[in-house]
Amino acid sequence: MFAISEKPHKDKKQTTHRGKEDKDDKDRSSDPQSRTGRTAFGSLDYHHPKYPHDTHPVLVPGISIDDQRRRYQVDWLVFAIAGSLTVSFVIWGIWSPGSVAGVAETAFYWSTDNLGWMFNVVAIVVLVATVGIALSPYGRIPLGKDGERPEFSTFSWTAMLFAAGLGVAVLFWGPSEPLGYFTSPPPLTNEPESVEAMHTALAQMYYHWGFHAWAIYALVGGAVAYAAYRRGRSLLMSSIFRALFGRRLTEGFAGKLVDIFAIIATLFGTAAALGIAAMQIGSGVSIVSGAGELTNDTLVVIIAILTIGFVVSAVSGIARGIRYLSNMNIVLTIGIVAIVLFLGPTLFLMNLLPSAVMEYFGSLFDMMGRSLSWGPETQEFQSLWTVYYWAWWISWSPFVGIFLARISRGRTIRQFTLGTIIIPSSLLFVAYGVMGGTSIWMYREGAPGLTAGMPAPEVLFALIDNLPYVEWLPFVVILVLAIFFITAADSASVVMGMLTTQGDQNPRLWVVVFWGLVMSGIAIVMLLLGDAMALQGLQQLVIVTAVPFALVLILAIIAWFRELRTDPLTLRMHYVDTAMDNAVTEGVDRYGDDFSLKVVESRPGGGAGAGIDSTDESYTEWYQRTDEEGEPVGYDFETGEWADGYDAAGRGARRPPLNDSQ
Repeated sequence: MFAISEKPHKDKKQTTHRGKEDKDDKDRSSDPQSRTGRTAFGSLDYHHPKYPHDTHPVLVPGISIDDQRRRYQVDWLVFAIAGSLTVSFVIWGIWSPGSVAGVAETAFYWSTDNLGWMFNVVAIVVLVATVGIALSPYGRIPLGKDGERPEFSTFSWTAMLFAAGLGVAVLFWGPSEPLGYFTSPPPLTNEPESVEAMHTALAQMYYHWGFHAWAIYALVGGAVAYAAYRRGRSLLMSSIFRALFGRRLTEGFAGKLVDIFAIIATLFGTAAALGIAAMQIGSGVSIVSGAGELTNDTLVVIIAILTIGFVVSAVSGIARGIRYLSNMNIVLTIGIVAIVLFLGPTLFLMNLLPSAVMEYFGSLFDMMGRSLSWGPETQEFQSLWTVYYWAWWISWSPFVGIFLARISRGRTIRQFTLGTIIIPSSLLFVAYGVMGGTSIWMYREGAPGLTAGMPAPEVLFALIDNLPYVEWLPFVVILVLAIFFITAADSASVVMGMLTTQGDQNPRLWVVVFWGLVMSGIAIVMLLLGDAMALQGLQQLVIVTAVPFALVLILAIIAWFRELRTDPLTLRMHYVDTAMDNAVTEGVDRYGDDFSLKVVESRPGGGAGAGIDSTDESYTEWYQRTDEEGEPVGYDFETGEWADGYDAAGRGARRPPLNDSQ
């Protein structure tokens, strides 16, 4: 508690008074009942009921996943349930695609008719919640221990955010989606092929790929990073829910169910991206080689060949090579966008981009309000586009979220959340604006090969065909798409391997390969279920499988908020606010302008922690250290020593030195 003392004056009376206070404080400090001394393990002794490791929750600096003692192994229950469900689906889809298509279509229409509003609400709530947490005092909490610096520089971190946001979609949807909105605008908006429709087309695409999408990733990434690097838990989706379910349920069936949902959502979401990559590769091969119309059999062969490439990369252990390929892919993708910008309608694009961004901001609330209540045409548009995208982002959130968590250690929640939402969105506004604006401009100018309603995979190659000096570019595009397929399958399989092995950051090879093969199998089934271009099958299954995980995201908001309320920094800020408010109020009341503050013990219930039971398990249970078997063990936060002699560097208990007799 802050005590009030007057500012010292140079008169004898004040000096005597001050000396008496100092003597009283000295006497108080020597009183064993009020003394704050050090225990055997170096922590503070408060004459309160004992805290874990004798450390007040306000003074806990945080716990990293690297500081914990954990033995990773395959979670056979998670593996058995998720594996059997998905493998059964693949077998069913290959054996009887017609029956699967019928069930998927029925589930799709039921989901969009009855739960389309839910996806809209989840997207809006997640955006508002993540931005609200970032701008609140909770935004100061680090995703790591107190004083821990970011693992990556701001430039490197930004580059990796950009890498997470760029992929096959820039080349697939970038040119085709705005062109589709331009020739066939969203219901109740503009006349087709009008100037207004052009700007609305890009704004609609920004809505699908902008702030809402990245807020979903920021929620999962921030919550997982907080649980792993601030609370010392595994890099699992279930780790988020300790404050909601309790330790026993989180490590029991409830937590396993969350991880199963995360695996299934990741499988179908990533499989859809792989299917899209295969479709565009097939279109490119067909156009370049002149082989004729693309068939689903061709797509299956392409996926099989690329899957062999993924298995070879996984088995050979060329993880560093995959990272180099990923970085090269980003450079090539940026290069393709730059070529389109400078060889295409540069002046037109430089004028269009800022106008389209402002149109996005101006119409944002209008687009957020579209639902079934606007009529059946709007409902159909929402089902095919907006709901599909929200479901896709939800499906990708475990994969991308865990990736973002791993690269954001040491940053504050405010830096992470606002950076994750704003930086990739801004970069994508440029990339998608260039690709989409160019396809619209070429269509308006009557460029050959670009027609209304043309298949999405063919739009990019038609656009490239109308650029000068780049006859070689289609081959580069096919290479980029192939590398994306292999690296995405590799990365997603590692994440699913982590979810299957209790958060092991280096999961067993056979687990990684298994999930990669299942993912490719689901991509094949999706293509077999759809029409000639297979988009229908991709969209239907992504939406259906994302339904349960949409509810998981809402629970994640509640669970993360509850943990932030009991964070050491939150407690510290509460103590500071209470103590300062009480001290300043009393000081002015007693002494006017002439007072200063010092720390002394207060009466019970009247100090800085008034109204807080600092011994409550919600504040203390999380930092109780345990051994590999989950049994409590002593720990010294100041020295980093374990009571049983465990050597964190050597990852094992230290044996006592041998004496001569031994």
